[in-house]
Amino acid sequence: MLTFLKRFIFVLLILLLLVQFYPKGDKNISQTLSATDISTKYNVPADVQTVLNASCYDCHSNNTVYPWYYKVQPVAWWLNEDIKDAKKDVNFSEFASYRAAKQFRKLKEIKDEVEGGDMPLPSYTFIHRYARLDETQKKLVINWATSIQDSLKAHYPADSLVIKKPV
Repeated sequence: MLTFLKRFIFVLLILLLLVQFYPKGDKNISQTLSATDISTKYNVPADVQTVLNASCYDCHSNNTVYPWYYKVQPVAWWLNEDIKDAKKDVNFSEFASYRAAKQFRKLKEIKDEVEGGDMPLPSYTFIHRYARLDETQKKLVINWATSIQDSLKAHYPADSLVIKKPV
């Protein structure tokens, strides 16, 4: 039994070593501010931008700051999938290109996720302790998102801010 366990561990170590040579994929890094970034369309106060940069932008923008452990497989695959999924939910770098109804809905989702403590993800804040939101930061983001929603309500008819579900 002990030799089987030793062989299994040896094979596992060899596989982990070999997988390090597998490509990690394209990095999610943009050197310039996108013309469709949320800040190009809406006022993002400096204190809100600081919170977004620290707690949201690594996954929800086109500019991720990669940690040292990104260089280790299979961690890189896992991070790339998380980033890809997060950008499907909301991408602050593309936010201004969304239709008004989608922007309105995404702002509500941001408020709900932050208020419920679901964002940033616990798996992210476990390692990135600086990304944890205290109550003041949560309120700041929620109030900012609400103000943008109010702006959308003032500029668009109410029915244009609802995404209609197919029948």
